[in-house]
Amino acid sequence: MTQSTKTELFTSELIYKLEDRPPLRDAIFAAFQHLLAIFVAIITPPLIIASALKLDLETTGYLISMSLLASGISTFIQCKKVGPIGCGLLCIQGTSFSFISPIIGAGLNGGLAAIFGAVISGSFIEMFISRVLRYTRQIITPLVSGIVVCLIGLSLIKVGVIACGGGFGAKTDGTFASVENISLAALVIVTILFFNRSSNRYLRMSSIVLGLIIGFVVAYFLGRVDFSQIDSFVGGILNLAHNKTYSEHIF
Repeated sequence: MTQSTKTELFTSELIYKLEDRPPLRDAIFAAFQHLLAIFVAIITPPLIIASALKLDLETTGYLISMSLLASGISTFIQCKKVGPIGCGLLCIQGTSFSFISPIIGAGLNGGLAAIFGAVISGSFIEMFISRVLRYTRQIITPLVSGIVVCLIGLSLIKVGVIACGGGFGAKTDGTFASVENISLAALVIVTILFFNRSSNRYLRMSSIVLGLIIGFVVAYFLGRVDFSQIDSFVGGILNLAHNKTYSEHIF
């Protein structure tokens, strides 16, 4: 078997290859699914930081909004390559969990001003490294980078196991790794695998979202979904907006 035949067999299950241009309907469908997948990952770090710094509701909402805005602008720049800026690929630029600890440390010592100053200063360092990174290909070979990516994935197994067992809340109330938690996690995984093996390309493209939706619906009927915090958060935002509007009307 030649190398080209192996490559064709390996990529035969791909719906669209690297240089393919999917129809607008398929592109919108895939984009919506990707948006659902990355939304939580983008807003979670600012929520963790705001909680650690005990920020008020208005400032927390500001951090979340700016995270989403910065992610959208930087992702657009990456996709639409202009000269040396951007990679020309759909490379999602979101918030990172790697910098949560130093950001919280900066915030505890200098507040939001220290956080913003450190982020702005650090961005120039990353820009400089991106210009010289190509010269390290002789040292950082595909084998080295592949091992690093593999180790990063292995380090995330603990996070997945904790989530499948019910999360940190389940560890607190003693229900961690219960039959119900494990069964719910297994249902989501099996559902994703089932739809991913479907002959319908739309079901394959939406396998992750379908798995999450089915798992959420089952969890809701099991009484595992709690909307109290969401109601409190939305109510706080509405009260804040009402008070601000009332103050502007008075003055």
